[in-house]
Amino acid sequence: MHTDAERCVRAVQSKDARFDGWFYTAVLTTRIYCRPSCPVVPPKPENMSFYPSAAACQQEGFRACKRCRPDSSPGSPEWNQRADLVARAMRLIADGVVDRDGVPGLATRLGYSTRQVERQLLAELGAGPLALARAQRAQTARLLIETTPLPMADIAFAAGFSSIRTFNDTVREVFALAPGELRARAPKGAAQASGAISLRLPFRAPLNPDNLFGHLIATAVPGVEEWRDGAYRRTLRLPYGHGVVALTPTPDHIACRLSLTDLRDLTHAISRCRRMLDLDADPVAVDGRLSADPLLAPLVAKAPGRRVPRTVDEAEFAVRAVLGQQVSTAAARTHAARLVTAHGEPIDDPEGGLTHLFPAPEALAALDPEALALPRSRRATLTTLVRHLADGSLRLGVESGWDEARARLTELPGFGPWTVEVIAMRALGDPDAFLPTDLGIRRAAQELGLPHTPAALTARAAAWRPWRAYAVQYLWATDTHPINAIPA
Repeated sequence: MHTDAERCVRAVQSKDARFDGWFYTAVLTTRIYCRPSCPVVPPKPENMSFYPSAAACQQEGFRACKRCRPDSSPGSPEWNQRADLVARAMRLIADGVVDRDGVPGLATRLGYSTRQVERQLLAELGAGPLALARAQRAQTARLLIETTPLPMADIAFAAGFSSIRTFNDTVREVFALAPGELRARAPKGAAQASGAISLRLPFRAPLNPDNLFGHLIATAVPGVEEWRDGAYRRTLRLPYGHGVVALTPTPDHIACRLSLTDLRDLTHAISRCRRMLDLDADPVAVDGRLSADPLLAPLVAKAPGRRVPRTVDEAEFAVRAVLGQQVSTAAARTHAARLVTAHGEPIDDPEGGLTHLFPAPEALAALDPEALALPRSRRATLTTLVRHLADGSLRLGVESGWDEARARLTELPGFGPWTVEVIAMRALGDPDAFLPTDLGIRRAAQELGLPHTPAALTARAAAWRPWRAYAVQYLWATDTHPINAIPA
């Protein structure tokens, strides 16, 4: 969008928050860059320049606005709508892969050369992987400076910087303030005395939390997830340790409270939570397309802004999808809880009732199939899945191509269209995944007057592309199932 200067100027002059994260406005006279919704008086159009990323602004010598905090904008919805090289690279960078494994590690995960990855990112985003990761490190550093009492040296390494000098130079360059000055400007009481970090996760309005949190709560695995004091809480398996997150919906943001065993996991944990709650979606574009169908339009108008509930761990969700084949939600939770008790990693949770991390594929690969209270065919499906996940022959991470992952899943025994598509929708994050064979979808279709046979419904749903996964949420919402409501 940043190449359409006229459209960008209109968005800036109207302070339209829907475009936050889509592009950034650099002011040539002040050398400051802002989000489109910045509350200050908009500059003259001839003094505006537009960039596709905060990293591109920083590379050109612009510093972040202290009023609108452009570094904390919602992420561009582009990276969750596509599965090409650039989109997959951006999802990996958001997960902190460059900080942990460098650009060669990023390229290896994507299956391309470092030169090809750098060339494509530079062409589309105006910045290479190192610059993009540096911009993310600066944002992580600001969060830690403002919300924790940690010494600056600890913050530097937790944010991913290789040295304190680099940390100091980057913070000064990006925010035009020394780290100590940034902390002094933070609101009083913002720093958390305990080991937890509290922050706000922004999103593009509207956001309807009912099906989003309702789905996560209704399918929660005991010991791994819980609903407590108005917050959805769950354990997180992270690169350097583990964590516990509490997520609370509010009208203008998601309140996030993170307890981490290693602060180096902060970037990864935030990325995982944003992905699970689908916070980088563009609800105006989604609802606009779905509202064009006269049978879906009343559902969208009644409760706009539905998101697709996703996952923090793709392998975990694939296992849970198999456990949920042809059984009720309650039965699926029971099967998953047994796996957690037998093979999950115990943790301490002083603030609630979480007890375990969901077992990793490597732990499940060694389980005895006879110990599973499942039909024989389902045991074979589960053990085959975890074996392929454990040895790396099946990858479902953010670096995965959606079509390739679907093809690999289809080759496994016991994986029919419903299982493949639900994994594509909630684990891979494909916004166009569709479940025409799902019982709830077929009931909703029949009630609304839509075709209810899979082939006919798929043909009708072609008009909803590329947002069929969101159409699924609106169709599911016609039922009174617990996934559609947050508990009182």
